[in-house]
Order: sequence, then structure tokens, then C-alpha cells
Amino acid sequence: ACRTVGSVCTKIIYAFFFLFSSKMKQGLLPSLEDLLFYTIAEGQEKIPVHKFITALKSTGLRTSDPRLKECMDMLRLTLQTTSDGVMLDKDLFKKCVQSNIVLLTQAFRRKFVIPDFMSFTSHIDELYESAKKQSGGKVADYIPQLAKFSPDLWGVSLCTVDGQRHSVGDTKVPFCLQSCVKPLKYAIAVNDLGTEYVHRYVGKEPSGLRFNKLFLNEDDRPHNPMVNAGAIVITSLIKVMQFMNKMAGNEYVGFSNATFQSERESGDRNFAIGYYLKEKKCFPEGTDMVAILDFYFQLCSIEVTCESASVMAATLANGGFCPITGERVLSPEAVRNTLSLMHSCGMYDFSGQFAFHVGLPAKSGVAGGILLVVPNVMGLMCWSPPLDKMGNSVKGIHFCHDLVSLCNFHNYDNLRHFAKKLDPRREGGDQRVKSVINLLFAAYTGDVSALRRFALSGMDMEQRDYDSRTALHVAAAEGHVDVVKFLLEACKVNPFPKDRWNNTPMDEALHFGHHDVFKILQEYQVQYTPSEDNNDGKENRTVHKNLDGLL
Repeated sequence: ACRTVGSVCTKIIYAFFFLFSSKMKQGLLPSLEDLLFYTIAEGQEKIPVHKFITALKSTGLRTSDPRLKECMDMLRLTLQTTSDGVMLDKDLFKKCVQSNIVLLTQAFRRKFVIPDFMSFTSHIDELYESAKKQSGGKVADYIPQLAKFSPDLWGVSLCTVDGQRHSVGDTKVPFCLQSCVKPLKYAIAVNDLGTEYVHRYVGKEPSGLRFNKLFLNEDDRPHNPMVNAGAIVITSLIKVMQFMNKMAGNEYVGFSNATFQSERESGDRNFAIGYYLKEKKCFPEGTDMVAILDFYFQLCSIEVTCESASVMAATLANGGFCPITGERVLSPEAVRNTLSLMHSCGMYDFSGQFAFHVGLPAKSGVAGGILLVVPNVMGLMCWSPPLDKMGNSVKGIHFCHDLVSLCNFHNYDNLRHFAKKLDPRREGGDQRVKSVINLLFAAYTGDVSALRRFALSGMDMEQRDYDSRTALHVAAAEGHVDVVKFLLEACKVNPFPKDRWNNTPMDEALHFGHHDVFKILQEYQVQYTPSEDNNDGKENRTVHKNLDGLL
């Protein structure tokens, strides 16, 4: 099923690369909406709605994406008001997609950060299943409410900087952020108050000590915002909930009052840290320490799902802009500082090991979450309650290790020379090979509908295989009259190409006894005028030539 969906998407993807061509500006070419319709319709007059939705989802976009609201609203309205039900003609289709055509164009042209999204997510699913087999670890029980979670829960969600989404496992189950909230509230503090002001009260260095240790640096300040002391001080500087909702693209952000009460009743260590900070005058003047501790416990008790938290992580990956709303939530300075601290201090006493082996900014929490950021690519949330002795999710750590073993996401992977790793940001190098194979196979089977799609998508209909054979060679050898006519009359291909053995399509038709094809080629050669060809603008001329014949 995945391959089928991927092939549908691939057929659509290249239909838009001449977006800004001069002919379109002059109104001589069909609109983007027209081209999208032609490529999905495959020669039919109407499109099944499910076919469009399936192709859309294969790009990574969801029908619930707020950027596609107008398109989806119009689609629902159209389905309710038309007698045809699930079929759309060209006018109805254009009406549905025109409001969001820019985003749809990006999606179907594979201009998102991960072009082959379905292939990438199949790898993510494999990593998920591998991590699922990991046993061991213990669900945190020093906060009674956390001990109630099943150790079998395991979910992974990702959101790219372009808003491509994928989830696998228990990704809709709410859980508390706990320490995963620390980088978020630090980012909010820097965004609101600036780096210089925030770091009057908290340092930037890893502490080398347990996250809840009663200890300050030589300046009598908490070592960094990722340990409890630093997080408590940061709490005194900020207002949070509105930012959380914006970072999550208005997806699920809740509050667990039961966890808050449980935290407060079992928070003796944090109260001790609070009084120690107060004694050392670590808080801004006039701060109510007890109220701040209550607020700190409340922030730890903010609920998310893997899906909403992945959008938060993607907002950090995207320089402070929420990928699914486009809203700027955090300043570049706040994001840069936050990612730096997550990289050096985010994984408790395992931070150095994680930075060495995984090389990505991350923050873990005792509820079992790991907020992982691949800068400029995507954000992820991995969640599984059983923790290792360092307080990190056993399955989550395994997943992160496997992810950077498979993909060149480690901060210091050399993108040019680390050839053994997968780079999901690049289109497959065999794309041209696939293009030739698809073209020649369509000619071999006599599939004019497929050839029409290729021509509309701007494919070079004269490209050759390793024996220098073209689609016209193959069609002539097989005796497919309709294909030969299509290539000559619609695509205006060169009728004289010679293969490795110096044979032309006419030679092929004669050799295999296809006299009707031979006659068509003979007549066409008389009227054929070769066009001047050079590399500059060749791609656009290919499109224009194809469309002039087709439309």
C-alpha cells in the first residue's frame, strides 16, 4: 500500500517546477490548479476525493493542518452540496485547492525538508519497533502520580520544519512534561527578558552533579536552567501557558492537577533547594519563594501528548516559528541559547554521553519523555515511562541512538563524506534512473496515460537508457501506434535518434514488421524541424514543448 501511495505522489510531484515561467505569466499555460488536476486525474474527467487525500498524506501533510483549513473546509462543503459525492470535476477541484495552492505546490514538488517522506517514515517505524523490544528500566515512583503509568506505553511523534507529521504508537496519551518543560521556559524567559538579564540569575555550565542537588556555582547561582535549582529561578521570571499553546500550534496542552498536588506533597527536596536559593539571594527582589515553587510544580505538571510536544520541538528546530501555524513564537537568540544548553546539559548525568553519541539537543523528563531537536529539520517527542538509572527513558535513548546511526543527523556528521548514512534531506540519487525506467516501461506496455502524466510533469521524453534507446525506439519495436503518435505529435520528439547499434526507431519498426508504425515515422520525418538545443533553459523548453502538444 505504501508503494502505491508513493507512486501516486511521485507522478504528481514534478508537475509544478515551471511555476514562474514566462508563459504562465502571459496566461498561455494552465494554472497550477489545472496542472495538479491533470496529473491526478490521469486522463479522466473527474478525481476521486480519496485519491487526492491519499496523495496529500503521502507528502506528510495532514488534513487537519491549519494551513490547509480553507482547502479542507471547501472540500467538505463541496462533498455535502454536490450530487456526485466523492468525485470532483476540474472546476470543483480548482475551487477547493486554490486558497492553499502555494503550500500544495511545495508539497507535491517535493520541496519540503524531507522530500521522500514515506520512505523516511518507514525507517522511523522500524526504529520504533526495534526500541519497543527494549526491556528494563523502572517507572518513576517518587512522585506517586507518575507511578500509575503502564510501563508498556511507547510512542514517537515527529514534526518537520515544514509541518510534515508522523506518529507511531501511544502518541495521543497525555503525560506530564516534568523536566522537559525546562528548556521551554528558559526559551520563554530569554525571549521576554533577553540573555543578559536571565543569566544574571543562572549560569550556563553543566553542573556535573545530580539534577536535584542542593548546590550552586562559585558565583552562588544555579549552574544552568536544566537542573532543578536553575529551573526554579527561571520560573520566577516568566509567564508560560500562552507560549506553550503557541509552540504546540494550538494542539493539546493541558494540566494535571493530580500530578501538581502529588509533586507539591512529595517536593521536600525542591523546597530545600528553594530556601537555599532564597538564602543566597538567587531570586529577583520581591520574589515570593513559596508561590514560585508552586508555579514550578505547576509547570512540571503541564500535560502534552507526543504529537503536540513534537510540534513544540519543531518550533525550536524552526528557529522559533511554529511550523503548522507560521507564527513566530520565540526569538532566534532564545532558540539558539536553548538548543546550546539542551545539547550540553539536557539529559541529566547522561548529557555528556548523549552529546557524544547522539550529538543533538535534547531534554528528558522523569515522566519518560525525551524532547529531541534536529535543527533546521524536525522535532521529535519519544515517550516511554520506564527509566534507566540516569532518569532517562530506556526506549527513548535506544531510539535516539538508532536514529543517528541510520541518518546523518549527528551535529558532527560530515554531510559530504559520511556516505554510509542516510540523508533524508536529499532526494534519492537514483531519481533519474527511475525516471528513464518508468518512461521506457510505459512505452513498452503502450501506456499512453502514463506518458501523458510524464509529459505534463515536465519529463524529458527524449531521455535515453544505457544503450541510448529512447521511448520512441521501444514503442516502435513493440508496434504501439498510439504511443508513437503521442510521442511524435504531442511531445514532438526527435524521430531520428540512434541507439548503441546505430538503429533508429524506423529501423526498429521495419525489423519487427510493424509497417503501420514505419509509415507514421516516415511521414513525420518530412515535417520534423529540429529545435536548437543548449543546456540553458532546456528544462523549461521541455515543459513548454510538451504542453504545447498536450494542451
